[in-house]
This record gives sequence, structure tokens and C-alpha cells, in this order.
Amino acid sequence: MLYSNKFYNKTGRWYELYLKSLEIQGFKSFPEKTKLTFEKQITAIVGPNGSGKSNISDAILWVMGEQSTRTLRGGKMEDVIFGGTLKRPQVGFAEVSLILDNTDRAFDLDYTEVMITRRYYRSGESEYFINRQLVRLKDLGELFMDTGLGREGYSIIGQGRIDAILSAKSTDRREIFEEAAGISRFRHRKEESERKLERTDENLVRINDKISELALQVEPLKEQAETARKYLLFRDELRGLEISVWMDSLENLQAQSSKAEADFHSVLEQKNTISGEIDAYYENAQSSSEQMHEKDVALDGIRQAISGYEAQSAELDSATAVLKTKLENNIGESDRIGRELGEQEGRDGGIKAQIDERKQRIDEITSEKQLLADKAGLYFQEQQTLADAAGESSKKLGELVGSENMLLSGVGDAKARLSALASTAQEMYDRESSVALEAAAAAEKHAALEGEAVACAEDLKRVNEELTSLKNVVSGYTMRMESRRKRAEEAGDKKMKLTMEINSLRSRISLLTEMERDYQGYSKAVKLVMQEAQRGILKNIHGTAAGLIKTDDKYTVAIETALGGATQNIIVDTEEDGKEAINYLKRHDGGRATFLPVSTIRGMVLDTRGLAGEAGYEGLAINLVRYNDKYAGIYKSLLGKVVIADNLDNAIRIARKNRNSFRIVTLDGQVLNAGGSMTGGSASGNAGILSRANELKQLAGQEKILEETMLRVEREYNDAVREKNAAEYELETSGAEIRAIEDKALKLETNSKHFQLLLEASAENLGLLKTEAAGLKDRISANMGETEKVRADIAGFENRLSDIRSEIARYTEGQGALASERDRLTSAMSELRALEASYDAERDALQKAVSELSELRRVLTGGRQQQLDFLEELKVKREEIQGEISANEAALGRLSEQIDSLKAQAAVITSERLELEAERNRRDKAMQDKNHRLLELERECARLEQKKLTAELEEKQIIDRLWDTYEISRTAAMSVRQDIKSMTEARRRIAELKREITALGNPNIGAIEEFDRVNTRYTYLTDQRDDVEKAKGELQEIIRDITHEMRLLFARKFEVICQSFKETFLEFFGGGQASLELEDPNDILNCGIEIKVQPPGKSLKTITLLSGGEKAFVAIALYFAILKVRPTPFVVMDEIEAALDETNVLRFADNMRKMSDKTQMIVITHHRGTMEEADVLYGVTMQEQGVSRVISLDLAEAEKTLKKEA
Repeated sequence: MLYSNKFYNKTGRWYELYLKSLEIQGFKSFPEKTKLTFEKQITAIVGPNGSGKSNISDAILWVMGEQSTRTLRGGKMEDVIFGGTLKRPQVGFAEVSLILDNTDRAFDLDYTEVMITRRYYRSGESEYFINRQLVRLKDLGELFMDTGLGREGYSIIGQGRIDAILSAKSTDRREIFEEAAGISRFRHRKEESERKLERTDENLVRINDKISELALQVEPLKEQAETARKYLLFRDELRGLEISVWMDSLENLQAQSSKAEADFHSVLEQKNTISGEIDAYYENAQSSSEQMHEKDVALDGIRQAISGYEAQSAELDSATAVLKTKLENNIGESDRIGRELGEQEGRDGGIKAQIDERKQRIDEITSEKQLLADKAGLYFQEQQTLADAAGESSKKLGELVGSENMLLSGVGDAKARLSALASTAQEMYDRESSVALEAAAAAEKHAALEGEAVACAEDLKRVNEELTSLKNVVSGYTMRMESRRKRAEEAGDKKMKLTMEINSLRSRISLLTEMERDYQGYSKAVKLVMQEAQRGILKNIHGTAAGLIKTDDKYTVAIETALGGATQNIIVDTEEDGKEAINYLKRHDGGRATFLPVSTIRGMVLDTRGLAGEAGYEGLAINLVRYNDKYAGIYKSLLGKVVIADNLDNAIRIARKNRNSFRIVTLDGQVLNAGGSMTGGSASGNAGILSRANELKQLAGQEKILEETMLRVEREYNDAVREKNAAEYELETSGAEIRAIEDKALKLETNSKHFQLLLEASAENLGLLKTEAAGLKDRISANMGETEKVRADIAGFENRLSDIRSEIARYTEGQGALASERDRLTSAMSELRALEASYDAERDALQKAVSELSELRRVLTGGRQQQLDFLEELKVKREEIQGEISANEAALGRLSEQIDSLKAQAAVITSERLELEAERNRRDKAMQDKNHRLLELERECARLEQKKLTAELEEKQIIDRLWDTYEISRTAAMSVRQDIKSMTEARRRIAELKREITALGNPNIGAIEEFDRVNTRYTYLTDQRDDVEKAKGELQEIIRDITHEMRLLFARKFEVICQSFKETFLEFFGGGQASLELEDPNDILNCGIEIKVQPPGKSLKTITLLSGGEKAFVAIALYFAILKVRPTPFVVMDEIEAALDETNVLRFADNMRKMSDKTQMIVITHHRGTMEEADVLYGVTMQEQGVSRVISLDLAEAEKTLKKEA
């Protein structure tokens, strides 16, 4: 059978699409992952009642987006998740995947397969996926729209959907017709447009309300804004005049203080000159000491260099001896390789001969395969001829079999009708005799029902009392749960606050770490050098002077102050490293930096033996820091002569006692310089660079403490949550018991009402039995006449069957001969294919051998070349060794010359150091006179500075008045100052402006901005109203166009479905007539649809007047008629033929087979006739209570196996 599963999708083309497989996990009775694979055949799913077979159709409906728990046969959506059994726990989620073949791109997705997945968790969270990509439910609905699939489609038909077709309300039938007519997407667009129109109307009402409200504010605000603007003009003029008058006064005060300031600067200049000379002396003295120290260091360096050169000379002697040994080994290796190259010449020829022999055999095999191909072509032509003959015979045989089946169907229908008539007659005879017995039994049943009704009322009273008691218990559980919930919330809040504190701390750590990493606080040059050192561009850079030491928090400010600008000095290995860094800064315009070479700087430490007992003495700065010993010289030079004192008073006392001979720094950063000068006040610009490291250390300790606290808080939180969950479980368990008792009470109440109805029906039944007996005799007579007519029809059918069966036997015999010849040709073709396969195998083996031999030959050739290359390398290496020996001998000569030169330099440096020491002694005496003169000048400076401060105080009063009145600084006042020609006129205008401002009262300055805001808003809303009204008109036009298109499309499709229903009804019922009618042709998009049918031998009726079996059969016929007009990719039918008798089941199955060439059929059934028509059977069992399992059987394959065994 040629499979033609095509449907007409929303793009207007026909596409092929079918269901490949279904995967279920955790859904209803399927806790384990279960996969069902579907082919392009009829698949039947069977199993006993309660085994869970209908859960498969529920799974397909659910994965396509169904939201109604009632449709899914549940109370709430959580019911779709496997709830557990006595042996299995419940699972946390349900997941179903639907895999569809999309090779023909039926869905507008670039995949050959489309997997639709839905997952639902017990928490209520729901997820949808298309090919494992998370999507919305809306996206899923749009994908399925107008395909017949989806939650609103008709691809899944169960008893509920059949009931909808049979519904007494004709309007309830519209949904399936609209989907079949293909107007679902139009209705979706129309409803979406109507929702937009509704929102547009709401927006329009809201905008008009706002416009009316703003219109009342615009005019009053306009008047207030004009008054406010006048006030601002007066205020600005007054401000300009007053500021100008005050600024003139300031100039006069500045003139009065200028002379005092000039005298002060003159004396100060003299003082600074002498102070500079004194500072220069101390700097020179320090420089002289440092120069002497440098001479000492230089002498030590020369001595170390001489020792190093002597060691290098010894190393060169040893290296030369090693090189001579390597030269001898090189010569021996060259001789060995030369011998091996001669041995490899003979092997290459033998391998080439083997390759040629195998290539010749490959050519022979190619020729033999061509002969086989020619012979296979002849066999194929013969097979085609036989196939054509067999096709003609099969076609004729098929026509005969079809005729036979039609006659058999007619005979079966007639016999079924005859059997039904006989059965009906017997039933009527039996019924006539039993009417009297039923009347007597009705009275007895009435009395029994009265007793049961009384017992039910007593049970209901007892259950209500039990329910009241349990509700009191639940009330206690509720109070406990609330208490524990509150405790859990408090613990959660505590945990959240602690988390925020930890995050804040970590943010601070991260900030400080980033500042350290980025060298924030350092100069541009320092940053550039350190960053390039980290990148490896600059070598032997150790770090900054501040970055390589540590100290206690107590001394951080003092050490930073003592270092001063040296905090940004960079420590390097040698002068050459510092030189390289300086050149780099010059090339890149990076600024200037100071470099401290470890190899050069050797600092000195102050002798503190006389300071240890002094009050306020904290220690020598070099002793209060921690650093690597290799930097000792550098830090001694920076901090070795700096004393740390606790406060400024003690520092002054220590300085005086020691004649200001060294530098003192206090813990808060005040400085007494050598010579007596003082520096103090606020912290220096470099403060904080050293303290960052200390703060990071403190923060790390705090972080550890908070993390330990967090562990304890988390334990408390988890305990509280666990107790809350336990209380919730108690409450939930009790709630379940209450629901069970409430269900029991509801059931008892329902039963009580049911008994009352039964009592009323029992009395009515007696009257009905009498009426029924009167009509039985007439019906028996009519039955006998119809029986004779049916018997005559059966005889005619059987005569025609005999003739057709003779023709079938003749064609069947001819097909047997054709099959034998076809089998002979098939066997011959199989032999040719086997021989061809053997040739292919031999050819592949030969080709592999040729490839391997060629590779071996290539390897041998490559190995010989490698040895030649290695021989050449040995020669080059030998020459290099000889060169190194010569270079070492030359270097030994140079080292001897350098040692002699260094000894001469040492003698010169010793002489220079003696001269520096004599010069320092001469300068010490000259400085005593300069210190006395400096003290006199400092006293004169203090007198002149006081005079200058008096003038500045008066200036400050005017400046304060500027700020207090207008909040303007002196600098800003200069920019608004006006030229005043007459000071008297200016003061008169100031008084006049103050009167005008007083007359205006208290204007609303905010009215200016408020008027601009309200007026802008008013204009904006007016424009927006016009835009919304325009959009409303466009939406109304769209809705009219969609409605018109829907009417045209539905009218055309409905007519086609009507015709299809008439034809399908005839096929199902073997006669009669049927029709579909619109209740209101003028409102075809909303009116009900009436179904009218006339089964054979009966009068025309609406579907609601038919028997139960007839209703179901009519609904199935209508469903098949719709599928003929608009087939869906696949159909799942869930026991829709349950109400049919065996004859109609066979008709249903036969029509299902006919429809299977258009639509993939999946049927859930327990009817034997339906099962027999299936190609594949899936069995659903429940060996473990509450757990469904699936087994499969391919009936076609099973039938082939049975034939072979027979």
C-alpha cells in the first residue's frame, strides 16, 4: 500500500508529515521512561480495563498543550505526575515528548525531525520545548494551528470528543468543523484584534479623562508662572547690584592690607633663603655621608668583582676540557652513521616488485566485475517483464476480490439483519411473558429501597460528626505550622542579612584588591613601569617601596609619612635595570619615577642608644617595619635615620635634646626635620597606599568569622525549614483525611438523593410495563414479514458469489506460475551479488597491501634521509665546538686584564674618600652662625603675619555675607560683578527692588516648571488621542476583513464536508441518507450545526433521537468524512467504537483501513475486529499495581514467521 500521509498546512501547500515516536516518563501510570515507535501503518493499542492504555492518548493530548484537567481525567494538573504506589515512591515531574517526521518541512522549522516536549513539576512549574529549545505555550499553539493537531484539533478523538459531536447543543459541535475548515488561525487573529481593540478603547477613555483633568490646570498655572517670572527678574537684578557693591568693598580692604603683605613676604624671603642654606647644608652633609658610604660600597664591589672574575677563569678552564671530550664523541658518531647507510641500499628493490604484482591483480578483478554487471542487467530486464505481467494479473484479481468483498458484506449485513430480527422476535416473546413478573418485583424493590434510604441517612449523620472532630485537630496543626513558618522566615531573614553583610565585605575586599592590582594612588610613571613588569616587558622589577614592607596598624600613618614621596620609589635589581626602565618611560612619555637598585644602595642606621629611655619614643622606623632581608640596604637608607614618636610635644622635646640632628615623625604624621623645621597638618597625598594592605588583612579575618557564623545560621535555617515542612506534611495528611471523609459524606448524600429518585422511578415503572405489553403483538407481526424479505436477498447474493469465486481461482493459479519464475531470477541475482562481493573483498585487500608496502618504502627512504641530515648536523656541531674552545681561550686572557684594572680603581677610590671626610668637618662650623640669624627672622615673620590676618578677617566677613545671602563664592561673584558708576544710585535701586519684591508676596516659583510640564503633557496626550483613534479605525477594518474571509472560507469548506458526510454515511450504513444544516445561514460563524440522518429502513431524524449505538456510528462517520476532506498527519482514536456491535465494528475497521493511506492511524481498542485490521499491536499491561508497561508486536512480521514455520 502506498502511504500518502499529507495535509494542507497554513502556508497553502500540501505536505507529508507523520508521527515517529512517543516518549513518556513520570506521566500518570508510566513512572519509567517508555518509548512507543510508530510506522506508516495502522497501530492498535490494547490491554485490559485499568491497565493505563488511555493514558497514552492523554499523554499525546497533554504534550500538545491541553490545559483542562477534566479532559485529562484528573482533578488538578499535578494528577498527571506519577503519584507512587506501595512499592514505588512518587516522582517529581512528568515529561512527554512527541517526535514528528518533518522531512517535507511541513512545519516551518529547519529540522528533519521535530520533537515537542512538555514537562511539569510538582511545584507547579511547566515547561514547553521544541527540539529541546524552551518555548511558550502560545508558540506551540501557533505551530499546530490549522494542522488538525493541538489541543483544539481533531487528531485525538476519544469518548469525550464523540460526546461533543453528539451533544444536544448544536453550538458545541462547531469547534471540530472550524478546525476542519481551516479558519482557526483566522479566528485566533480576529480574537487577538478584538482584544487589541478593547485595550484601545480603554486607553482612549483613560487618555480623555487625563486630558479633561489637565485642561482644568493649564490656565491657573499660566497666571502663577507669569508672576513667578516677574519675581525672578527683580530678584536677579537685586542680587547683581548687592554683589557688585560688596565686591567694591573687598577691593578697598585688599588695598589696605597689601603693604603689610609685601613686608611680610620680604622678611619671609630672607628667612627662606637662610633656611634653604641650612637645609642645603644638611642635604649636602647627608650627601657627603652617602658619598662616603658609596665609596665604601664601591670598594666592596670591586673586591667582589675581582673574586668573581677569578671564579669565571676557573669555570672557563673546566668548560674547555668538556668541549674537547664532546669533539671526540662527535667524530665517532659520524663514522657509525656512514656504515649504516650502506646497508639500506638493497631492501628498496624487493618492495617495489611486490607492489607491481598486486596492482596487476586489481586490474584483472575490475574486468571480471564488468562481466558480472552485464549479466545482472539481462536478469533485471527479465524481472521487469515478469513484474508487469504480475501487475496486470493482480489488478484483475483485486477487482474480483473487491466484488467478492462487497457481496460478502451484503450477505453479512443481510444475515446480521436476519439474526437481529430473530433476536428481536425472541426478545419480544420473552418480554411479553416477563412483564407480569417485573410488575410484582417492582413492589418488592420499592420496599427494599425504603430500608436502604434510612440506613444511608444514619451513615451520613455519623460521617458528619467524624468530619467535625477531624477539623478541630487540623486547626491545631494549622497553628503549629504557622508558628514554625514564622520561625523559618525569621531564620531566612537572618541568613539574608548575613549574606548581604558578607557580600558587602567581599565587595570591599574586591575593591581593595583591584586597587592594589591596578596601583591606584601611584603616579602615572609608577603604574606604567609596574604594569609593563607584570607583562614581562621590563625585567627585574621587584615592586614599590611601600608595597614590599608591612607594619602594624599603629605605625601605618607614621611609616607612610616617613617614606613620603619614596612610597612610590621602585626597587630594581641593578642600575642597568633602573636605566632600562627610565629609557622606557622616556620613549613612551610616561613621566618620571625614582628607582632603587638593590645592588647599589647601602643605607645607614641611626645610633639610638641615647633614645631608648625617652618619653614618647616608639622606636626607629627601620625597626618597626617587616621586609625581605635582601631589601635591607634600601629600607635602611629610607628609614634608618627616622625616629617615631607618639606625639608632637614629645617629638619636639626629643629633637631639642638631640639638637635637631635627625628626622622625627609622630604617629599621626607630623614631622620634625633635621635642623629644626616642622611639617604638619592634614595627611599627605600618598597616605593610604601602605594602609590598604593592612585593611585587606583585617577584612580577610572578618570574612572568615562571618563565614563561620553563616554556617551556624544556615544550620538553624535548615532546621527551621525542616520543622516547617514536617508541620506542613502533618497538615497536608490531615487535609487529605478531611477530603476523604468529605468525599464519603458527599457520596452518602448523593446516594440518599439517588434512593429518592429510585423510589419515584419504581412507581412510574409499573405504568410503563402495562403500556409496553399492549404494543408487543403489533411489533411481532411486522417482524415476521421483514424476515421473509431478508431471506430472499441472501439467496441472490450467494448465487453471484459462486460465479466470482470461480474467476478468482483461475487468476490465482496464473499468479503462482509467475511467482515461481520470479523466484528463479531472484536466486540468480543473489548469486551474482555474492560473487561481486567476493571480488570487492579481494580488491580491497590487495589495495590495502599496496598502500602498506608503499608506506614501508616511504618510511625506509625517509629514515635514510634523516641519517644523512643527522650526519650533516654532526659536522656543523663539530665546527661549533671547535669555535667555542677558541672563544674560551680568548676570554681567559681578557679576564686577567680586567682583574689588573679593578685593583687600580680601588686605590683611586680610597684616596677620594679621605678628601670627602675633611670637607664635611669644615662645613659644620659655618652652620652655627646661620641658625642664630634664622631665629631672629622667624620672630619678625610672626609679627607681620598677625597684621595681615587682621585685614583678611574683615575680607572674610564680606565673603561670608556673600555666601549667607546668595550662596556664592568670591570667585563666582567676580563673574557676575557689574560696573557701578554711582554707589549712591546703586544703593537707592537696591532699596526700590526690595520694595517691589515685598509687594509680590510669596510667588509660586515651581509654577513655571509645573506649567511647562502640564502644558507639554496636555499637548502630548492630545496628539496621542489622535493616534489611538486612528489605530482604532485600522483595527476595526482588520476585524471586518478577517470576518469576511472567515465567512467565505467556512462556507466553502462546510459545503465540501456536507458532501463528504453524505458519501461516508452511505459507506458506513450501506444505505440511507444524511445531511448537515446550519441553524442560521445568515450567521454561519456563530450558529449551531444540526446533524440529520436516515439509517436504512428508518425515517429521517436528528442525531439526538437515535439509539446509543447509532449515535456513536453516525459520529464516527462524520469524523471520517472530515478526515477525507482535511486529513490530519496522524489520528489517535481512543475506544470510539466501544458502543458498536460486531458488524459495525468490522465496518469501522474496514473504513479505517481505507483511510490509512491518507492518515497515520493509531487506535486504542478492545474490539477483536479492530485489532485484526491493525499492522502493529502495542499491549499495555499492569503486572505491578499502578505501573503500566508496554509490549509490541509487528503483525506483518509475525504472519511471515508463521508462514515460514508452516
